[in-house]
Amino acid sequence: MTISIQLGAREISPRSTPYVIAEIGVNHEGSMDQAKHLIELAKEGGADAAKFQSYKAGTLASKHSPSYWDTSKEATRSQYELFKKYDVFDPDEYIKLAEHCQQVGIDFLSTPFDDTAIDFLDPLMPFFKIASADLTNTPFLRKVAKKGKPILLSTGASTLGEIDIAVATLTEAGCNDLALLHCILNYPTDNANAHLGMIKGLARAYPNHIIGYSDHTLPDEAMTPLITAHLLGAVILEKHFTHDKKLPGNDHYHAMDMSDLARFVQMSKRVHELLGDDDHKKPIVTEAISRKNARRSIVIVKDIPAGYALTENDITYKRPGSGVSPLYWDEVIGRETTEALEADHVLQWHNLASQPL
Repeated sequence: MTISIQLGAREISPRSTPYVIAEIGVNHEGSMDQAKHLIELAKEGGADAAKFQSYKAGTLASKHSPSYWDTSKEATRSQYELFKKYDVFDPDEYIKLAEHCQQVGIDFLSTPFDDTAIDFLDPLMPFFKIASADLTNTPFLRKVAKKGKPILLSTGASTLGEIDIAVATLTEAGCNDLALLHCILNYPTDNANAHLGMIKGLARAYPNHIIGYSDHTLPDEAMTPLITAHLLGAVILEKHFTHDKKLPGNDHYHAMDMSDLARFVQMSKRVHELLGDDDHKKPIVTEAISRKNARRSIVIVKDIPAGYALTENDITYKRPGSGVSPLYWDEVIGRETTEALEADHVLQWHNLASQPL
Protein backbone atom coordinates (compact mmCIF):
# COMPACT_ATOMS: atom_id res chain seq x y z
CA MET A 1 0.00 0.00 0.00
CA THR A 2 1.33 3.42 -0.98
CA ILE A 3 0.91 6.03 1.75
CA SER A 4 1.04 9.78 1.24
CA ILE A 5 -0.05 13.04 2.80
CA GLN A 6 -0.99 16.30 1.07
CA LEU A 7 1.02 19.24 2.45
CA GLY A 8 0.09 22.41 0.63
CA ALA A 9 0.73 21.86 -3.07
CA ARG A 10 2.97 18.85 -2.46
CA GLU A 11 1.96 15.22 -2.08
CA ILE A 12 4.51 13.65 0.25
CA SER A 13 5.24 9.92 0.12
CA PRO A 14 8.02 7.83 1.67
CA ARG A 15 10.09 8.41 -1.49
CA SER A 16 9.64 12.19 -1.70
CA THR A 17 12.31 14.80 -1.36
CA PRO A 18 11.78 16.18 2.15
CA TYR A 19 9.12 18.76 2.88
CA VAL A 20 11.17 21.34 4.80
CA ILE A 21 9.62 23.54 7.50
CA ALA A 22 11.56 26.61 8.62
CA GLU A 23 10.38 27.01 12.21
CA ILE A 24 10.55 30.77 12.75
CA GLY A 25 8.53 30.37 15.92
CA VAL A 26 8.92 33.61 17.85
CA ASN A 27 12.37 34.49 16.50
CA HIS A 28 10.74 37.61 15.04
CA GLU A 29 10.67 38.85 18.66
CA GLY A 30 7.50 40.82 18.11
CA SER A 31 8.57 42.68 14.95
CA MET A 32 6.28 42.32 11.95
CA ASP A 33 9.05 43.54 9.64
CA GLN A 34 11.42 40.95 11.03
CA ALA A 35 8.79 38.23 10.71
CA LYS A 36 8.27 39.09 7.05
CA HIS A 37 12.02 39.19 6.46
CA LEU A 38 12.37 35.71 7.95
CA ILE A 39 9.62 34.44 5.63
CA GLU A 40 11.57 35.82 2.68
CA LEU A 41 14.81 34.24 3.90
CA ALA A 42 13.04 30.89 4.37
CA LYS A 43 11.79 31.03 0.80
CA GLU A 44 15.21 32.05 -0.51
CA GLY A 45 16.81 29.14 1.35
CA GLY A 46 14.42 26.65 -0.25
CA ALA A 47 12.00 25.81 2.55
CA ASP A 48 8.51 24.60 1.71
CA ALA A 49 6.88 26.30 4.71
CA ALA A 50 7.54 29.13 7.14
CA LYS A 51 6.09 28.31 10.55
CA PHE A 52 5.32 30.46 13.56
CA GLN A 53 3.87 29.77 17.01
CA SER A 54 0.54 31.19 18.13
CA TYR A 55 0.08 31.44 21.88
CA LYS A 56 -0.72 33.71 24.78
CA ALA A 57 1.30 33.24 27.94
CA GLY A 58 -1.79 33.29 30.12
CA THR A 59 -3.44 30.34 28.31
CA LEU A 60 -0.24 28.38 27.80
CA ALA A 61 1.48 28.29 31.18
CA SER A 62 0.75 29.07 34.79
CA LYS A 63 2.90 31.66 36.54
CA HIS A 64 4.51 28.78 38.44
CA SER A 65 5.80 26.82 35.43
CA PRO A 66 9.59 26.21 35.57
CA SER A 67 11.92 26.28 32.54
CA TYR A 68 13.03 23.15 30.67
CA TRP A 69 15.68 24.72 28.41
CA ASP A 70 19.39 25.55 28.73
CA THR A 71 19.32 28.54 31.08
CA SER A 72 22.92 29.41 30.16
CA LYS A 73 21.55 30.37 26.73
CA GLU A 74 18.11 31.61 27.82
CA ALA A 75 18.28 32.84 31.41
CA THR A 76 14.52 33.11 31.97
CA ARG A 77 13.53 30.45 34.48
CA SER A 78 9.76 30.78 34.17
CA GLN A 79 7.86 29.54 31.14
CA TYR A 80 5.21 32.16 31.74
CA GLU A 81 7.75 34.98 31.79
CA LEU A 82 9.48 33.75 28.64
CA PHE A 83 6.26 33.29 26.70
CA LYS A 84 5.04 36.69 27.86
CA LYS A 85 8.00 38.31 26.08
CA TYR A 86 6.88 37.09 22.66
CA ASP A 87 3.07 36.69 22.68
CA VAL A 88 2.53 40.09 21.07
CA PHE A 89 0.93 38.99 17.78
CA ASP A 90 -2.86 38.79 17.51
CA PRO A 91 -5.01 37.18 14.78
CA ASP A 92 -4.67 40.23 12.53
CA GLU A 93 -0.89 39.86 12.53
CA TYR A 94 -1.10 36.20 11.58
CA ILE A 95 -3.44 37.07 8.73
CA LYS A 96 -0.80 39.52 7.46
CA LEU A 97 1.91 36.89 7.78
CA ALA A 98 -0.20 34.35 5.88
CA GLU A 99 -0.78 36.92 3.13
CA HIS A 100 2.95 37.62 2.95
CA CYS A 101 3.70 33.91 2.65
CA GLN A 102 1.24 33.68 -0.23
CA GLN A 103 2.90 36.63 -1.96
CA VAL A 104 6.36 35.12 -1.45
CA GLY A 105 5.26 31.65 -2.55
CA ILE A 106 5.76 29.57 0.60
CA ASP A 107 3.25 27.71 2.78
CA PHE A 108 2.21 29.54 5.95
CA LEU A 109 2.01 27.57 9.18
CA SER A 110 1.71 28.39 12.84
CA THR A 111 1.50 25.92 15.70
CA PRO A 112 -1.60 26.67 17.80
CA PHE A 113 -1.38 26.37 21.57
CA ASP A 114 -4.98 27.09 22.57
CA ASP A 115 -8.51 26.76 21.23
CA THR A 116 -8.67 30.36 20.02
CA ALA A 117 -5.54 29.89 17.92
CA ILE A 118 -6.93 26.70 16.37
CA ASP A 119 -9.98 28.61 15.16
CA PHE A 120 -8.32 31.72 13.75
CA LEU A 121 -5.47 29.78 12.12
CA ASP A 122 -7.71 27.22 10.43
CA PRO A 123 -8.59 29.30 7.33
CA LEU A 124 -4.98 30.46 6.97
CA MET A 125 -3.16 27.12 6.79
CA PRO A 126 -3.18 24.04 4.51
CA PHE A 127 -2.56 21.72 7.50
CA PHE A 128 -1.93 21.78 11.26
CA LYS A 129 1.23 21.09 13.25
CA ILE A 130 0.78 19.95 16.86
CA ALA A 131 3.65 20.35 19.30
CA SER A 132 5.02 17.41 21.29
CA ALA A 133 3.82 18.92 24.56
CA ASP A 134 0.19 18.64 23.41
CA LEU A 135 0.35 14.97 22.42
CA THR A 136 -1.52 14.02 25.62
CA ASN A 137 -3.93 16.99 25.46
CA THR A 138 -7.05 15.06 24.46
CA PRO A 139 -9.56 17.94 24.12
CA PHE A 140 -7.01 19.97 22.14
CA LEU A 141 -6.32 17.04 19.78
CA ARG A 142 -10.03 16.55 19.18
CA LYS A 143 -10.55 20.21 18.33
CA VAL A 144 -7.70 20.24 15.81
CA ALA A 145 -8.87 16.97 14.23
CA LYS A 146 -12.41 18.28 13.76
CA LYS A 147 -11.04 20.88 11.32
CA GLY A 148 -10.60 18.01 8.87
CA LYS A 149 -7.12 18.98 7.70
CA PRO A 150 -3.89 16.96 7.54
CA ILE A 151 -1.97 17.01 10.83
CA LEU A 152 1.71 16.73 11.71
CA LEU A 153 2.18 15.47 15.26
CA SER A 154 5.54 15.79 17.01
CA THR A 155 6.27 12.92 19.38
CA GLY A 156 8.97 14.32 21.68
CA ALA A 157 9.16 12.78 25.18
CA SER A 158 6.40 10.29 24.30
CA THR A 159 5.98 6.57 24.75
CA LEU A 160 4.52 4.38 22.02
CA GLY A 161 1.49 3.87 24.26
CA GLU A 162 0.90 7.63 24.45
CA ILE A 163 1.36 7.95 20.69
CA ASP A 164 -1.17 5.14 20.17
CA ILE A 165 -3.73 7.04 22.23
CA ALA A 166 -3.04 10.31 20.39
CA VAL A 167 -3.34 8.62 16.98
CA ALA A 168 -6.61 6.99 18.00
CA THR A 169 -7.95 10.27 19.42
CA LEU A 170 -7.12 12.23 16.26
CA THR A 171 -8.48 9.52 13.95
CA GLU A 172 -11.74 9.12 15.86
CA ALA A 173 -12.24 12.91 15.84
CA GLY A 174 -11.95 13.14 12.06
CA CYS A 175 -8.27 13.27 11.08
CA ASN A 176 -7.72 11.15 7.98
CA ASP A 177 -4.19 12.31 7.14
CA LEU A 178 -1.64 12.16 9.95
CA ALA A 179 2.16 12.26 9.92
CA LEU A 180 4.30 11.51 12.97
CA LEU A 181 7.51 13.43 13.65
CA HIS A 182 10.31 12.04 15.76
CA CYS A 183 11.50 14.71 18.19
CA ILE A 184 13.60 14.98 21.33
CA LEU A 185 12.27 17.57 23.73
CA ASN A 186 15.63 19.06 24.75
CA TYR A 187 16.64 22.63 23.92
CA PRO A 188 19.21 22.11 22.55
CA THR A 189 19.44 18.39 21.85
CA ASP A 190 22.94 16.93 22.20
CA ASN A 191 23.91 14.69 19.29
CA ALA A 192 24.16 11.78 21.71
CA ASN A 193 20.53 12.37 22.64
CA ALA A 194 19.11 12.79 19.12
CA HIS A 195 18.35 9.05 18.78
CA LEU A 196 17.62 9.29 15.08
CA GLY A 197 17.28 5.51 14.99
CA MET A 198 13.86 6.05 16.56
CA ILE A 199 12.73 7.29 13.13
CA LYS A 200 12.93 3.69 11.91
CA GLY A 201 11.15 2.56 15.06
CA LEU A 202 8.29 4.97 14.39
CA ALA A 203 8.04 3.76 10.79
CA ARG A 204 7.94 0.17 12.02
CA ALA A 205 5.28 0.92 14.65
CA TYR A 206 3.14 3.07 12.33
CA PRO A 207 3.57 1.69 8.79
CA ASN A 208 0.48 3.50 7.52
CA HIS A 209 1.76 6.97 8.43
CA ILE A 210 4.33 9.29 6.89
CA ILE A 211 7.28 9.85 9.22
CA GLY A 212 9.24 13.07 9.79
CA TYR A 213 11.67 14.69 12.20
CA SER A 214 11.63 17.90 14.22
CA ASP A 215 15.23 18.82 15.04
CA HIS A 216 16.68 20.69 18.04
CA THR A 217 20.37 19.84 17.60
CA LEU A 218 23.01 22.46 16.87
CA PRO A 219 23.49 22.78 13.10
CA ASP A 220 26.83 21.77 11.60
CA GLU A 221 28.36 22.50 8.21
CA ALA A 222 27.10 19.25 6.71
CA MET A 223 23.63 19.53 8.31
CA THR A 224 24.31 15.97 9.45
CA PRO A 225 21.22 15.44 11.67
CA LEU A 226 18.75 16.41 8.95
CA ILE A 227 20.55 14.49 6.22
CA THR A 228 20.76 11.42 8.46
CA ALA A 229 17.09 11.73 9.37
CA HIS A 230 16.16 11.77 5.69
CA LEU A 231 18.34 8.75 4.99
CA LEU A 232 16.50 6.93 7.77
CA GLY A 233 13.13 7.69 6.17
CA ALA A 234 12.02 11.10 7.46
CA VAL A 235 10.38 13.00 4.59
CA ILE A 236 9.07 15.93 6.64
CA LEU A 237 11.87 17.91 8.28
CA GLU A 238 11.39 20.80 10.68
CA LYS A 239 14.07 22.96 12.25
CA HIS A 240 14.13 26.32 14.03
CA PHE A 241 15.09 29.18 11.73
CA THR A 242 16.73 32.54 12.37
CA HIS A 243 18.55 35.32 10.57
CA ASP A 244 21.32 35.40 13.19
CA LYS A 245 22.37 32.39 15.27
CA LYS A 246 24.42 34.63 17.59
CA LEU A 247 21.39 36.45 18.95
CA PRO A 248 20.48 35.77 22.59
CA GLY A 249 17.31 33.85 23.31
CA ASN A 250 15.92 30.36 23.46
CA ASP A 251 15.47 29.60 19.77
CA HIS A 252 18.32 31.39 17.97
CA TYR A 253 21.44 29.47 18.97
CA HIS A 254 20.19 26.03 17.92
CA ALA A 255 18.42 27.29 14.78
CA MET A 256 19.58 27.14 11.19
CA ASP A 257 20.02 30.31 9.17
CA MET A 258 19.39 30.88 5.48
CA SER A 259 22.86 29.62 4.51
CA ASP A 260 22.35 26.41 6.53
CA LEU A 261 18.93 25.92 4.98
CA ALA A 262 20.09 26.45 1.40
CA ARG A 263 23.02 24.11 1.93
CA PHE A 264 20.76 21.44 3.37
CA VAL A 265 18.19 21.71 0.57
CA GLN A 266 20.93 21.19 -2.03
CA MET A 267 22.40 18.28 -0.06
CA SER A 268 19.02 16.65 0.36
CA LYS A 269 18.40 16.82 -3.40
CA ARG A 270 21.76 15.15 -3.99
CA VAL A 271 21.04 12.48 -1.38
CA HIS A 272 17.57 11.89 -2.80
CA GLU A 273 19.10 11.44 -6.25
CA LEU A 274 21.60 8.96 -4.81
CA LEU A 275 18.85 6.97 -3.07
CA GLY A 276 16.83 6.51 -6.25
CA ASP A 277 13.13 5.79 -6.52
CA ASP A 278 13.08 2.04 -5.87
CA ASP A 279 14.46 -0.13 -3.05
CA HIS A 280 13.90 -3.43 -4.91
CA LYS A 281 17.32 -4.74 -5.93
CA LYS A 282 17.47 -5.30 -9.70
CA PRO A 283 19.59 -4.30 -12.69
CA ILE A 284 18.84 -0.81 -13.93
CA VAL A 285 18.62 0.18 -17.60
CA THR A 286 22.11 1.68 -17.75
CA GLU A 287 23.65 -1.58 -16.47
CA ALA A 288 22.50 -3.55 -19.53
CA ILE A 289 25.76 -3.01 -21.41
CA SER A 290 27.73 -4.00 -18.30
CA ARG A 291 25.72 -7.19 -17.86
CA LYS A 292 26.54 -8.05 -21.46
CA ASN A 293 30.19 -7.07 -21.68
CA ALA A 294 31.64 -7.20 -18.15
CA ARG A 295 30.25 -10.58 -17.14
CA ARG A 296 31.85 -13.89 -18.16
CA SER A 297 30.93 -16.50 -20.74
CA ILE A 298 32.17 -20.06 -21.16
CA VAL A 299 35.05 -19.98 -23.67
CA ILE A 300 36.74 -22.83 -25.54
CA VAL A 301 40.44 -23.18 -24.61
CA LYS A 302 41.62 -25.18 -27.69
CA ASP A 303 40.44 -26.18 -31.14
CA ILE A 304 37.57 -28.66 -30.79
CA PRO A 305 36.15 -30.89 -33.57
CA ALA A 306 32.44 -31.42 -34.20
CA GLY A 307 30.85 -34.23 -32.19
CA TYR A 308 33.31 -33.82 -29.30
CA ALA A 309 32.09 -34.26 -25.71
CA LEU A 310 33.40 -31.31 -23.73
CA THR A 311 35.32 -31.83 -20.51
CA GLU A 312 36.19 -29.32 -17.81
CA ASN A 313 39.72 -29.07 -19.26
CA ASP A 314 38.32 -27.86 -22.60
CA ILE A 315 36.61 -24.73 -21.27
CA THR A 316 37.30 -21.60 -19.24
CA TYR A 317 35.45 -18.36 -18.43
CA LYS A 318 36.17 -14.98 -20.00
CA ARG A 319 34.48 -11.73 -20.90
CA PRO A 320 32.17 -10.74 -22.60
CA GLY A 321 28.95 -12.17 -21.22
CA SER A 322 27.36 -12.66 -24.64
CA GLY A 323 27.69 -16.45 -24.64
CA VAL A 324 26.67 -19.30 -22.36
CA SER A 325 26.98 -18.11 -18.76
CA PRO A 326 29.24 -19.95 -16.28
CA LEU A 327 26.03 -20.38 -14.31
CA TYR A 328 25.54 -23.39 -16.63
CA TRP A 329 29.10 -24.75 -16.24
CA ASP A 330 27.93 -28.15 -14.99
CA GLU A 331 25.30 -28.46 -17.72
CA VAL A 332 27.86 -27.80 -20.48
CA ILE A 333 30.33 -30.48 -19.37
CA GLY A 334 29.65 -33.73 -21.27
CA ARG A 335 27.69 -32.16 -24.12
CA GLU A 336 28.75 -32.80 -27.70
CA THR A 337 29.67 -29.96 -30.02
CA THR A 338 27.50 -29.57 -33.12
CA GLU A 339 30.34 -28.06 -35.13
CA ALA A 340 34.08 -27.49 -34.99
CA LEU A 341 35.06 -24.69 -32.58
CA GLU A 342 38.27 -22.68 -32.53
CA ALA A 343 40.26 -21.80 -29.42
CA ASP A 344 38.93 -18.66 -27.64
CA HIS A 345 35.47 -19.15 -29.14
CA VAL A 346 32.71 -17.71 -26.94
CA LEU A 347 30.40 -20.68 -26.54
CA GLN A 348 26.77 -20.40 -27.68
CA TRP A 349 23.96 -22.83 -26.93
CA HIS A 350 23.57 -23.69 -30.62
CA ASN A 351 27.16 -24.97 -30.57
CA LEU A 352 26.03 -27.84 -28.32
CA ALA A 353 23.85 -30.88 -28.61
CA SER A 354 20.61 -30.58 -26.67
CA GLN A 355 21.48 -33.23 -24.07
CA PRO A 356 24.77 -34.15 -22.37
CA LEU A 357 26.13 -37.65 -22.99
